[in-house]
Amino acid sequence: MRLDHLRVEREGPVVTLRLRGTALGRREAAELVSVATDLAEDPSVRVVVLDSDGPDLCPGAADDLDPLSFSPDPAAALAALRPPVVAACRGRVASVGLELALACDVRVAEPGTVFTIADVAAGRLPSWGGTQRLPRVAGRSTALAMILLGESLDAAAAQRAGLVTAVADDAGARAVTLAGQLAELAPAALELAKEAVARGAELPMRDALVLEGDLNHLLQTTADRAEGLAAFFDKRPPTFTGR
Repeated sequence: MRLDHLRVEREGPVVTLRLRGTALGRREAAELVSVATDLAEDPSVRVVVLDSDGPDLCPGAADDLDPLSFSPDPAAALAALRPPVVAACRGRVASVGLELALACDVRVAEPGTVFTIADVAAGRLPSWGGTQRLPRVAGRSTALAMILLGESLDAAAAQRAGLVTAVADDAGARAVTLAGQLAELAPAALELAKEAVARGAELPMRDALVLEGDLNHLLQTTADRAEGLAAFFDKRPPTFTGR
Protein backbone atom coordinates (compact mmCIF):
# COMPACT_ATOMS: atom_id res chain seq x y z
CA MET A 1 0.00 0.00 0.00
CA ARG A 2 1.21 3.50 -0.80
CA LEU A 3 1.81 5.46 2.41
CA ASP A 4 0.36 8.96 2.30
CA HIS A 5 -0.02 9.60 6.05
CA LEU A 6 1.95 7.09 8.09
CA ARG A 7 5.73 7.53 8.06
CA VAL A 8 7.95 4.47 8.48
CA GLU A 9 11.60 4.71 9.52
CA ARG A 10 14.09 1.91 9.99
CA GLU A 11 17.36 1.88 11.93
CA GLY A 12 18.82 -1.61 11.80
CA PRO A 13 16.36 -4.01 13.45
CA VAL A 14 14.23 -1.18 14.92
CA VAL A 15 11.26 0.14 12.92
CA THR A 16 9.50 3.36 13.93
CA LEU A 17 5.92 4.02 12.85
CA ARG A 18 5.16 7.75 12.93
CA LEU A 19 1.58 8.91 13.07
CA ARG A 20 0.79 12.45 11.99
CA GLY A 21 -0.23 13.32 15.54
CA THR A 22 -3.62 14.63 14.43
CA ALA A 23 -7.02 12.96 14.67
CA LEU A 24 -6.68 9.49 13.16
CA GLY A 25 -8.38 9.25 9.79
CA ARG A 26 -9.53 6.26 7.76
CA ARG A 27 -6.56 6.31 5.40
CA GLU A 28 -3.95 6.59 8.15
CA ALA A 29 -5.61 3.77 10.10
CA ALA A 30 -5.62 1.56 7.01
CA GLU A 31 -1.93 2.29 6.40
CA LEU A 32 -1.13 1.35 9.99
CA VAL A 33 -2.90 -2.00 9.59
CA SER A 34 -1.11 -2.68 6.31
CA VAL A 35 2.36 -1.87 7.63
CA ALA A 36 1.88 -3.76 10.91
CA THR A 37 0.66 -6.81 8.98
CA ASP A 38 3.77 -6.70 6.80
CA LEU A 39 6.07 -6.28 9.81
CA ALA A 40 4.53 -9.33 11.45
CA GLU A 41 6.01 -11.41 8.62
CA ASP A 42 9.49 -9.83 8.73
CA PRO A 43 11.85 -11.79 11.01
CA SER A 44 14.56 -9.12 10.70
CA VAL A 45 12.46 -6.67 12.73
CA ARG A 46 13.25 -6.96 16.44
CA VAL A 47 11.49 -3.93 17.92
CA VAL A 48 8.74 -1.57 16.74
CA VAL A 49 8.28 1.99 18.05
CA LEU A 50 4.98 3.87 17.75
CA ASP A 51 5.53 7.65 17.71
CA SER A 52 4.13 10.74 16.03
CA ASP A 53 5.29 13.84 14.21
CA GLY A 54 2.96 16.12 16.13
CA PRO A 55 2.54 17.43 19.69
CA ASP A 56 0.03 14.64 20.33
CA LEU A 57 0.45 10.92 19.82
CA CYS A 58 -3.16 10.63 18.68
CA PRO A 59 -5.99 12.85 20.02
CA GLY A 60 -8.80 10.59 18.80
CA ALA A 61 -10.68 9.70 15.64
CA ALA A 62 -11.30 11.95 12.65
CA ASP A 63 -14.81 12.37 11.27
CA ASP A 64 -14.17 9.97 8.38
CA LEU A 65 -13.03 7.11 10.62
CA ASP A 66 -15.51 4.35 11.43
CA PRO A 67 -13.66 2.23 14.00
CA LEU A 68 -15.97 -0.73 13.38
CA SER A 69 -15.05 -0.91 9.69
CA PHE A 70 -11.63 -2.50 10.27
CA SER A 71 -10.84 -6.19 10.59
CA PRO A 72 -8.27 -6.44 11.98
CA ASP A 73 -8.36 -3.00 13.52
CA PRO A 74 -5.08 -1.05 13.91
CA ALA A 75 -4.77 -1.85 17.62
CA ALA A 76 -5.21 -5.56 16.94
CA ALA A 77 -2.61 -5.38 14.18
CA LEU A 78 -0.12 -3.80 16.58
CA ALA A 79 -0.91 -6.29 19.34
CA ALA A 80 -0.33 -9.18 16.92
CA LEU A 81 3.27 -8.14 16.22
CA ARG A 82 5.76 -10.74 17.45
CA PRO A 83 8.53 -8.29 18.48
CA PRO A 84 8.04 -5.87 21.38
CA VAL A 85 6.28 -2.59 20.58
CA VAL A 86 7.19 0.62 22.45
CA ALA A 87 4.86 3.64 22.39
CA ALA A 88 6.15 7.21 22.79
CA CYS A 89 3.19 9.08 24.30
CA ARG A 90 2.90 12.86 24.36
CA GLY A 91 0.16 15.48 24.38
CA ARG A 92 -3.28 13.95 23.97
CA VAL A 93 -3.63 10.17 23.85
CA ALA A 94 -7.38 9.85 23.50
CA SER A 95 -10.03 7.35 22.43
CA VAL A 96 -8.60 5.30 19.54
CA GLY A 97 -5.23 6.88 20.33
CA LEU A 98 -5.26 5.32 23.79
CA GLU A 99 -6.37 2.02 22.29
CA LEU A 100 -3.34 2.09 19.99
CA ALA A 101 -1.05 2.79 22.96
CA LEU A 102 -2.67 -0.02 24.96
CA ALA A 103 -1.89 -2.45 22.14
CA CYS A 104 1.82 -1.72 22.64
CA ASP A 105 3.92 -3.60 25.18
CA VAL A 106 5.79 -0.67 26.76
CA ARG A 107 4.59 2.92 27.04
CA VAL A 108 6.74 5.98 27.76
CA ALA A 109 5.09 9.35 28.38
CA GLU A 110 6.16 12.98 28.56
CA PRO A 111 5.10 14.97 31.67
CA GLY A 112 2.34 16.85 29.85
CA THR A 113 0.65 13.75 28.42
CA VAL A 114 -3.08 13.26 29.07
CA PHE A 115 -4.74 9.87 28.63
CA THR A 116 -8.51 9.70 28.04
CA ILE A 117 -11.06 7.31 26.62
CA ALA A 118 -14.35 9.23 26.79
CA ASP A 119 -16.22 7.32 24.07
CA VAL A 120 -19.18 6.50 26.35
CA ALA A 121 -19.85 10.21 26.90
CA ALA A 122 -20.24 10.50 23.12
CA GLY A 123 -22.74 7.63 23.07
CA ARG A 124 -20.42 4.93 21.74
CA LEU A 125 -18.20 2.17 23.05
CA PRO A 126 -14.46 1.78 22.61
CA SER A 127 -14.11 -0.76 19.83
CA TRP A 128 -10.38 -1.41 19.41
CA GLY A 129 -9.92 -3.33 22.62
CA GLY A 130 -10.02 -0.46 25.09
CA THR A 131 -12.60 -2.04 27.39
CA GLN A 132 -10.46 -5.19 27.63
CA ARG A 133 -6.84 -3.98 27.54
CA LEU A 134 -7.24 -0.99 29.85
CA PRO A 135 -8.41 -2.98 32.91
CA ARG A 136 -5.68 -5.56 32.28
CA VAL A 137 -3.04 -2.84 32.19
CA ALA A 138 -4.28 -0.26 34.71
CA GLY A 139 -6.74 -2.23 36.84
CA ARG A 140 -10.52 -2.48 36.86
CA SER A 141 -11.18 0.55 39.06
CA THR A 142 -9.06 2.92 36.99
CA ALA A 143 -10.47 1.53 33.75
CA LEU A 144 -14.08 2.00 34.89
CA ALA A 145 -13.39 5.56 36.03
CA MET A 146 -11.85 6.39 32.67
CA ILE A 147 -14.40 4.57 30.50
CA LEU A 148 -17.64 5.27 32.39
CA LEU A 149 -16.88 8.65 33.95
CA GLY A 150 -14.51 9.95 31.29
CA GLU A 151 -11.78 10.65 33.85
CA SER A 152 -8.34 11.44 32.47
CA LEU A 153 -4.89 10.49 33.73
CA ASP A 154 -1.82 12.65 33.55
CA ALA A 155 1.58 11.04 33.04
CA ALA A 156 2.33 10.66 36.75
CA ALA A 157 -1.05 9.08 37.51
CA ALA A 158 -0.69 6.83 34.48
CA GLN A 159 2.67 5.64 35.76
CA ARG A 160 1.21 4.92 39.21
CA ALA A 161 -1.60 2.94 37.59
CA GLY A 162 0.83 0.88 35.53
CA LEU A 163 -0.31 2.33 32.23
CA VAL A 164 3.07 3.98 31.70
CA THR A 165 6.48 2.38 32.27
CA ALA A 166 8.48 5.60 32.44
CA VAL A 167 8.00 9.38 32.31
CA ALA A 168 10.63 11.26 30.32
CA ASP A 169 11.02 14.81 29.00
CA ASP A 170 11.52 13.37 25.51
CA ALA A 171 9.35 10.28 25.13
CA GLY A 172 10.63 9.63 21.61
CA ALA A 173 14.26 9.56 22.71
CA ARG A 174 13.48 7.32 25.70
CA ALA A 175 11.46 4.98 23.46
CA VAL A 176 14.40 4.70 21.04
CA THR A 177 16.75 3.96 23.94
CA LEU A 178 14.47 1.21 25.23
CA ALA A 179 14.09 -0.15 21.71
CA GLY A 180 17.88 -0.33 21.38
CA GLN A 181 18.13 -2.25 24.64
CA LEU A 182 15.44 -4.68 23.52
CA ALA A 183 17.04 -5.13 20.10
CA GLU A 184 20.19 -6.49 21.76
CA LEU A 185 18.27 -9.32 23.45
CA ALA A 186 17.41 -12.70 21.98
CA PRO A 187 14.42 -12.24 19.64
CA ALA A 188 13.06 -15.73 20.32
CA ALA A 189 13.14 -15.20 24.07
CA LEU A 190 11.43 -11.82 23.73
CA GLU A 191 8.73 -13.22 21.48
CA LEU A 192 8.01 -16.18 23.74
CA ALA A 193 8.06 -14.04 26.89
CA LYS A 194 5.54 -11.70 25.29
CA GLU A 195 3.38 -14.67 24.34
CA ALA A 196 3.62 -16.12 27.86
CA VAL A 197 2.41 -12.89 29.45
CA ALA A 198 -0.38 -12.25 26.92
CA ARG A 199 -1.78 -15.78 26.81
CA GLY A 200 -1.12 -16.54 30.45
CA ALA A 201 -3.19 -13.58 31.63
CA GLU A 202 -6.27 -15.27 30.18
CA LEU A 203 -5.63 -18.68 31.79
CA PRO A 204 -6.03 -20.14 35.29
CA MET A 205 -2.70 -20.18 37.13
CA ARG A 206 -2.23 -23.95 36.70
CA ASP A 207 -2.69 -23.74 32.94
CA ALA A 208 -0.56 -20.59 32.72
CA LEU A 209 2.32 -22.37 34.43
CA VAL A 210 2.00 -25.24 31.96
CA LEU A 211 2.16 -22.69 29.15
CA GLU A 212 5.31 -21.16 30.63
CA GLY A 213 6.90 -24.61 30.82
CA ASP A 214 5.94 -25.45 27.24
CA LEU A 215 7.40 -22.21 25.95
CA ASN A 216 10.60 -22.84 27.90
CA HIS A 217 10.94 -26.23 26.24
CA LEU A 218 10.37 -24.57 22.87
CA LEU A 219 13.04 -21.96 23.58
CA GLN A 220 15.58 -24.71 24.34
CA THR A 221 15.41 -25.77 20.69
CA THR A 222 16.46 -22.37 19.31
CA ALA A 223 19.89 -21.35 18.08
CA ASP A 224 19.65 -18.15 20.15
CA ARG A 225 19.37 -20.19 23.34
CA ALA A 226 22.49 -22.15 22.40
CA GLU A 227 24.32 -18.92 21.56
CA GLY A 228 23.35 -17.40 24.89
CA LEU A 229 24.79 -20.37 26.77
CA ALA A 230 27.95 -20.40 24.65
CA ALA A 231 28.49 -16.68 25.19
CA PHE A 232 28.05 -17.10 28.93
CA PHE A 233 30.68 -19.80 29.17
CA ASP A 234 33.02 -17.98 26.74
CA LYS A 235 32.57 -14.75 28.73
CA ARG A 236 31.68 -12.73 25.63
CA PRO A 237 28.63 -10.76 24.43
CA PRO A 238 26.11 -12.99 22.62
CA THR A 239 25.31 -12.56 18.95
CA PHE A 240 21.65 -13.39 18.50
CA THR A 241 20.23 -14.16 15.05
CA GLY A 242 16.55 -14.66 15.84
CA ARG A 243 16.64 -18.37 15.06
